[in-house]
Amino acid sequence: MALVELRDVAKVYYRDNLEVPVLERINLQVEKGDFLALMGPSGSGKTTILNLIGGIDVATSGEVIVAEQDLGKLSRKQLAQFRARHIGFIFQLYNLIPVLTAFQNVELPLLLHKLSPKDRRERVLTALGIVGLEDRAQHYPRQLSGGQEQRVAIARAVVSDPDILLADEPTGDLDRTSATEILQLLTRLNAEYQKTIIIVTHDPHAAESAHDSIHLEKGVLSHAPAAVRS
Repeated sequence: MALVELRDVAKVYYRDNLEVPVLERINLQVEKGDFLALMGPSGSGKTTILNLIGGIDVATSGEVIVAEQDLGKLSRKQLAQFRARHIGFIFQLYNLIPVLTAFQNVELPLLLHKLSPKDRRERVLTALGIVGLEDRAQHYPRQLSGGQEQRVAIARAVVSDPDILLADEPTGDLDRTSATEILQLLTRLNAEYQKTIIIVTHDPHAAESAHDSIHLEKGVLSHAPAAVRS
């Protein structure tokens, strides 16, 4: 069974009495260990797909099944528990809390788990080590470069050892050198740590890091996934 499966998924938003369709009959499978890029213009529904897979939003119709869970059947509390166990989020603008150190930012997801302070510390330092920032643990976001902030955000995303990393334009706010470093890190997380990654991007260079690429146009998949590269 696929790790992620969308079956005839549609999503409609409502503005007053106006229906705004965003996704139309989306069918998609992502296997464990895949690295998938979602491409397409702004407003095509890429981020909406991420939000559905991550349990942040719910489909108007169809089924979203992730890690053998039908997300449409879960309560808000159950969805929060699902996200804490299975999903790591990476955003374009990092979403770090400026008054917390890198260590404290990475530690935040672990506060939802029953862990001792010692275990939390070990996990945080391991995650920071994976992204090469163990020596910046006590630095605040303002003391870091954009690329370093994104690496802290990635450490926060992986610290709970989730099944899936959902990355929404993770290189969109970075210069080319920093963007390349982030893409290399994501590739390493996929190859060495078997993390399943779904990345939304406008950047063909970023999409080249993925195994497969899917294009969305006005809420419709315009072509099937490409063959996995050898």
